[in-house]
Amino acid sequence: MSSFFTDDAGVGGIEDLMPRADAPVDGGSGAPVGAGGVLFGGTPPAGAVPDAGALAGTPPVGSVPPGPAPESAVPAGSPGGSLAPSGVNIVVIDPDPAARSRLKVQLGDRVADFGVVDELLPYLNGEPVVLILGPSCARDGSLAAVERLLQVRRELGAILVTEELTTALLQQALRAGVKDVLAAPPDDAQLAEAIRRVTQTLTAAPVTPMAADPVLEADGELAHVVTVFSTKGGAGKSVIAANLAVVLAERSEKPVCLVDADLQFGDIAVMLKLSPQHTIVDAVSSLDRLDPSLLHSLLITHEPSGLLVLPAPLEPAFADQIGAAEMVQIIEVLRRFCSFVVVDTPAYFNDVVLGMIEISDDVLLVAGMDIPNIKNVKIGLQTLRLLNTQMEKLHLVLNRANSKVKLDVSEVERTLQVSADALIPSDIVVPQAVNRGVPVVHSAARSGVAKALQGLADMFAPVGAEGGKKKKRK
Repeated sequence: MSSFFTDDAGVGGIEDLMPRADAPVDGGSGAPVGAGGVLFGGTPPAGAVPDAGALAGTPPVGSVPPGPAPESAVPAGSPGGSLAPSGVNIVVIDPDPAARSRLKVQLGDRVADFGVVDELLPYLNGEPVVLILGPSCARDGSLAAVERLLQVRRELGAILVTEELTTALLQQALRAGVKDVLAAPPDDAQLAEAIRRVTQTLTAAPVTPMAADPVLEADGELAHVVTVFSTKGGAGKSVIAANLAVVLAERSEKPVCLVDADLQFGDIAVMLKLSPQHTIVDAVSSLDRLDPSLLHSLLITHEPSGLLVLPAPLEPAFADQIGAAEMVQIIEVLRRFCSFVVVDTPAYFNDVVLGMIEISDDVLLVAGMDIPNIKNVKIGLQTLRLLNTQMEKLHLVLNRANSKVKLDVSEVERTLQVSADALIPSDIVVPQAVNRGVPVVHSAARSGVAKALQGLADMFAPVGAEGGKKKKRK
């Protein structure tokens, strides 16, 4: 079984992370001090700061002396003196170094530990991991962070060890996704059995390999950001965003990313038939160390087109934790290695939408051919003018423009005082494609709607122009 720790940023595998017989152990993080006094036996990840004692090559006060665990902590029949089954990754989480040390001694060798669960994120690479949450996690609000992580990382399972086992705490832990709750100090056999049960529920998650990826080499040119927005739901905004992004991905030599910024009810993953392991929540959780390589590892690829996708959160509740500043920071990182970033948004104004519109190079304002739609678009245009939005970057896209609803395109343009830049016809192939999870530009490439979407992409990457070279579909 391979290590769950990534090799990005120079971090070694689990062999390097675990204490060695000839290496002092840092009592604060539980990681061995490697050559030259660097934690983890190699180059630390970006942002990691070893403590002064570790850098000096001497263990800090209170560190656990190297060597095997006490004999009492080694259950009979456990190879290597560990409570964990062979090949299982175990990580202890507790802000209290003493509590972590006690659990590590009991669990035996080959156990990593961190003060808070967020510190673990850079090392995850899809391998199943059992988290042992120490007693402090039941008191300091750590369960909320654990809950967020467990909901988006299906390869993780958690066991809580608590000094006071109450019904309220048990309910809180189970709601957070914790698999088992044990009273401290747990019996060896009881802890080993809990680890075995949790391990059986975990499956490895696929991970995009990131080593030496040439597409992430910066060329100094920032991506063109296109935000797709509508003031009324059902206008076809997400369909247009998804198909536009697919076409741009097929025309571009550099990566193209589609970001689902409809944080409560995003549909992009469903429309493209994707099963994401990571979402925007993971990117926000890693903002302090987010770089192109880490962000690329959180994206899922739409294989037929090569389009990269950053999906919306799996649960609407996560939307409250993501603001405009976080979204802007994510887009700015994407701009460093993509040629285009297409952003799908919810059908209303909020700080995230306004932030996306402000940083975008172009904004597609999608409207349907009905009076309520047109009324909302008119109000939306007035709002954007009041906010001093650059009107030249706004482009009106009329969806279902050929619908026989006794409303002419010229009449709509006159009402909005804006000329339509693109007319997308109505066609039964669109809902058929959505229900199949296939872009309509693939499922019905010769249809009028597919040709209109190709024409929309011509606004940004014309076929035959530099940067708009058409690639063969995978």
